[in-house]
Amino acid sequence: MATKSYLTMKNTALLIAGAATLATAAPALAGEYLPGDFHQHTLYTDGSHKFFDSMAASNGFGLHWWANSEHGGERNRDGNGKFWDDPTVYPVNPVLGDVEFSGGHQEMWRWQSLRDFVFPDILKARALYPDKVIINGLEWNPAGHEHTSTAIHQYDGTATAISEFEFRFDGSDDDNSRNGEPSLLANFGWGPLEKTNGLIYPCGMNTCKESKDRESAKLDAIKGVRFMQALVDKGIADAWVVPAHVERAHAYFIEDFRNWMDAGPDVAIGFEGAPGHQTSGDRGFSRNSLGGGTYGGTGFYAATIGGLWDGLLAEGRRFYKFASSDDHQNWRQGGSDFAPGEYQKNYTYIDTDAADPIQAVFDGVQSGNSWNVQGDLIDELEFTAHGQGKTKAMMGETLEVEKGKMVTLKIKVRDPNTPNNSPLDMDNPSLAQIGIYQPLNMPVLDHIDLIAGTITGNVPMTDLSDVTNRSYVNTDYGTDAAVVTTFERRGDADKNGYLTYVYKFKADKNMFFRLRGTNLPANVPFETDAAGNPLADSLANDNIYASLDPAVLEAKLFEGVEIDTNSKLDEVAEAYADLWFYSNPIFIKVND
Repeated sequence: MATKSYLTMKNTALLIAGAATLATAAPALAGEYLPGDFHQHTLYTDGSHKFFDSMAASNGFGLHWWANSEHGGERNRDGNGKFWDDPTVYPVNPVLGDVEFSGGHQEMWRWQSLRDFVFPDILKARALYPDKVIINGLEWNPAGHEHTSTAIHQYDGTATAISEFEFRFDGSDDDNSRNGEPSLLANFGWGPLEKTNGLIYPCGMNTCKESKDRESAKLDAIKGVRFMQALVDKGIADAWVVPAHVERAHAYFIEDFRNWMDAGPDVAIGFEGAPGHQTSGDRGFSRNSLGGGTYGGTGFYAATIGGLWDGLLAEGRRFYKFASSDDHQNWRQGGSDFAPGEYQKNYTYIDTDAADPIQAVFDGVQSGNSWNVQGDLIDELEFTAHGQGKTKAMMGETLEVEKGKMVTLKIKVRDPNTPNNSPLDMDNPSLAQIGIYQPLNMPVLDHIDLIAGTITGNVPMTDLSDVTNRSYVNTDYGTDAAVVTTFERRGDADKNGYLTYVYKFKADKNMFFRLRGTNLPANVPFETDAAGNPLADSLANDNIYASLDPAVLEAKLFEGVEIDTNSKLDEVAEAYADLWFYSNPIFIKVND
């Protein structure tokens, strides 16, 4: 049985009398930042790619690790798009469980396909790409909420844990056939399998659709997080639970993230603050989402300084921001998505010498020592805090210092002088408004913001007094989070593309620090405000990119680029015009 390579690290702060006491992160492992993706889809669910074509695409855009995390519930086809009940493909019908049909074909429950078909395909994919890490995942439908990227690394080399998890806790799975089976955690106080997914039971075939009220359903989701944590605690598997596109369904609020982190301190580690579907209208999700849509391709919870993410960090919680492709159908075929790694990447600090490379990815993701970027705006980042002597903290870690002592933050970033994956080499339309002529495929980092806040303890709960307003979201969590300095780009990078910045301060209180950077200066019409904050992407969509002529855009393509449709080129241009990166935080703990 594999074991975690660090002592169990609680990602929640100990809140005592309103003051946060931070747990110090484990010492950093020797390793490097390697790019990955949490979340993509194949023909096993509602994706348009064959399973192994999706694996090839992830490998083709330079990812080191990725999780095949797609929907729970049931589907009538396999990873090649063949129907499960097609006798020319499956002479013996392989489907188990209660019988349901879709489109005239019998559906297989995801608990079975994950265990009996997807996992064997993942093992084959690992053999095809032995230098990559391919992870078994599920886009969970948690009761009372919306989609969540999950993954399980089961130490006995099977997929029984993810199968049980999906059967018990996925809100789209109304199969009852396994009720009463012994749990994988039976020796640790968990009873037999039973549905705990927000639906009202018992029920008959095809009738189990009535849901509990949202608040009681959310308790079922918390039980699912506890199940994941139990897998870790009992040494059966490692896991993560990372909610996706959290503003879209008006179903996640700050108290929900608190509850999940308390239930699963090692598994509920963050959220996909930058959603996939970046070539959809308004980038990621519609303007009916909380906050009115995305801001620079990032959801309102993470893009707003002093918003929900900063609220959780002000509580001292180790809650991290990630990004994903959520690839269903590529924009080249008229879909709304970039391929995994084509546009968004999560760079995670991974121990490259670890005996178990899969466990090394889980350790890296859970550590918070990671950053995410759009359009390869940067391809290297070191963000560290230094105290007296050789004391040092990386992202996700805590630097302990004596009160009144100096702390030095160091930022080393590389702006690659090479083209990104944009198929368009035309001048950036957003920057052209202000007289800056920069090709979309060659973005230049304009500046980096250093954002800081005081760790004070619990912040207010969500104000739900105006939930009838579809774009409503609480924006004031009572923090003092702010941009404390902006590192403007002055001159060129060094010969290797590196830019280095230093910030010093006297430590007098517990704090967190994080970074964001962009290719856009402040006051770009429809893109950034006077302080350099991203504006709602709907503004750029309506005022710049919706009016671009597809024929003109097609003429701007690189020679030799092959696409099936030019209908998405305006949205591709919009995404590549407005690029951001975000670091995860460093925490400062002051000792009197």
